Amino acid sequence: MKILTVIGARPQFIKASVVSKAISESKVLSEVIVHTGQHFDQNMSEIFFDQLKIPRPNHQLSTGGGSHGAMTGRMLIEIERIILAEKPDRVLVYGDTNSTLAGALAAAKLHTPVAHVEAGLRSFNMLMPEEINRILTDQLSDLLFCPTDAAVQNLESEGFLNKRAQIHKVGDVMQDSALFFSKIAKNVDANLSDGKQFILATIHRAENTDDALRLTEIVLALNELHRKTAPVVIPLHPRTRAAITKLGLSLEATTIDPLGYLEMINLLQRCSLVLTDSGGLQKEAFFFGKYCLTIRDQTEWVELIEIGANRLVPADVEIIVSVAKENLGRPVRDEQDLYGGGTASQQIVELLER
Repeated sequence: MKILTVIGARPQFIKASVVSKAISESKVLSEVIVHTGQHFDQNMSEIFFDQLKIPRPNHQLSTGGGSHGAMTGRMLIEIERIILAEKPDRVLVYGDTNSTLAGALAAAKLHTPVAHVEAGLRSFNMLMPEEINRILTDQLSDLLFCPTDAAVQNLESEGFLNKRAQIHKVGDVMQDSALFFSKIAKNVDANLSDGKQFILATIHRAENTDDALRLTEIVLALNELHRKTAPVVIPLHPRTRAAITKLGLSLEATTIDPLGYLEMINLLQRCSLVLTDSGGLQKEAFFFGKYCLTIRDQTEWVELIEIGANRLVPADVEIIVSVAKENLGRPVRDEQDLYGGGTASQQIVELLER
């Protein structure tokens, strides 16, 4: 059975690393990988193929940049062409990016079955492009691989039990990756923290970077934390760097270029707190026992809020600084085995084989 996998963004490379490894060990499945080029920066894309030993893409596209519609449209055209040429038995997509939706839509139009990894997640905020992508992708998929009980419940409440779709709770492939690669995580410049407590921060989401007021508050909060509480280390997303420069802001934190996955794991292992607007990093912080502050109004990972491992905070200097100080160095524990314990990728492959 030929599986055509569509990936294009950093979180998808991480997820695909363990699933592709499991597929390569299958006697039933073969895989063709399409890289859409959604992330085209070296540290945001190619480095992950080198570090995580993902098979090199069979098809490398250059569809990144531009508006959501333009990007998705270019992907749709190219992926449709590849599906017609490769004739896969199934298309496999991950997460909630434009690459996800383009892969699912191209496959559905050509009557090729779609499997969605991370199905059922909802932020319940339709202003987020990711929410639109994940809802539409679920509707187009007949195999829905859910990471959590909440994801399964979301699909059931949307009427999926009455559709020709199979819902499977398999756990989270991100935990598979974290457990596997934590053993070989690379060292990062020790001078970043000099062995002391530090805060690991990432800011990249458009709702923060494209809003001058929100971004200003976040930068001021990071500066105050860096000066008065603990050093702040921030691998700076290119879009965030450009937005900060455009506003004439000065970021006092220790800024470094975007990191490979192994280096990022190393910082997660060593940091004392995570401050982010990323979806994936919320979970990665949890996997490594670190408390997380999420600068968003909603999150898909509601279970982390419920158990007190994560907290949503507004883009407000006083609140961010206060909550960060309160939780610096606070450990969190996975006492409920929320994400499957590292078996998700094997379960996915076994279900694909059936």
